[in-house]
Amino acid sequence: MAIKLALPPLPIPSLLPRIAPKPEHAHLKHSSPPFFRMQRRDIGKNRMAIKGSSELRQQEGRGGEEMVITRLLFCRPHFPSSHYYTREYVQKYPFIKVDDVPFDDVPNIIGNYDICIVKSMRLDANVISRANRMKLIMQYGVGLEGVDINTATKHGIKVARIPGGATGNAASCAEMAIYLTLGLLRKQNEMQIAVKQKKIGDPVGETLLEKTVFIMGFGNIGIQLAKRLRPFGVKILASKRSWDSYLQNSCKSDASLTQNGMNDDLVDEKGFHEDIHTFASNADIVFCCLLMNSETADIVNKTFISSMKKGALLVNIARGGLLDYEAVLFHLKSGHLGGLGIDVAWTEPFDPEDPILKFPNVLITPHVAAVTEDAVRSTAKVVGNVALQLHAGSPLTGIEFVN
Repeated sequence: MAIKLALPPLPIPSLLPRIAPKPEHAHLKHSSPPFFRMQRRDIGKNRMAIKGSSELRQQEGRGGEEMVITRLLFCRPHFPSSHYYTREYVQKYPFIKVDDVPFDDVPNIIGNYDICIVKSMRLDANVISRANRMKLIMQYGVGLEGVDINTATKHGIKVARIPGGATGNAASCAEMAIYLTLGLLRKQNEMQIAVKQKKIGDPVGETLLEKTVFIMGFGNIGIQLAKRLRPFGVKILASKRSWDSYLQNSCKSDASLTQNGMNDDLVDEKGFHEDIHTFASNADIVFCCLLMNSETADIVNKTFISSMKKGALLVNIARGGLLDYEAVLFHLKSGHLGGLGIDVAWTEPFDPEDPILKFPNVLITPHVAAVTEDAVRSTAKVVGNVALQLHAGSPLTGIEFVN
């Protein structure tokens, strides 16, 4: 079970190209940590100390000096900005090497790396069993559904995600959700046709004003989405498996801040997992913001969509597998589903000839909700800092362990 943490200030200074490295890390260029052996410490505070390992030693010919190299493996080919920006961030540190390789090459070379950034690749038991030198598998973001966590644990490999609240990932995803929603309400596809046909004043769209929205999964993205939706004058329903970290009383505009820094007046009605069908039946727009796991796969099925108001919109910025493809297609054909906005799909890259894309009330973006300059650079900074901490044998901070 993932352990939530409040992220401490990252200890490594920014290394954008125009900024030189700070002196507190200068010693890393001239000294090597002692023999490394992975040691788990302070797990209650969600930090891990690595005491280094002899297998990390690698000869690099620089005047006969021995240099310890910490190697990061990015699984290509998607999300190229992740390895570009991480490589840029650590370029001042010659002992940190960042490689990106095609998916098919990963099983053959994964044994040479200390950290693996999975992105959209699936790391099964076979691949993980070859990672003899691996200390950490992490996602360039939140979702870890493609990693066999049990196998990683058996092999002594830690698995972690990067919480989206601190990197701007969640805020970027929330903005994309609103972009898709406004595109559906104002009939973006039909507007493009009208432009080509030289029509003026057509089509007639709708506003967000006075709509009821249902945020299914009120985590980091859900909170950021609610903050941005509130000024539109909407009623917000939200579901969460546990509201223990939030105020339980009715929402008031003068409510105090919760421990998550959220005003409790962001949500008009709070519900739990068993309330999702009731909330869906009352909402004009349903936002899917859930984590993907065995319990949430295909959660938006025929039963769920049938419970939605006729003509309601469905927006998914989390994972494609949360939606049952056949159920979505069926309800688009029947006209029950008023519109679909997705940044994630059942198979990626998405087939441009898929029947779902033939509907004028469908908008799709290429899994770019979190791919903004600020979010990608902030995430690259976390990855770079973790690599530097691992190299120095320091506790790993800024990430959330799941094993």
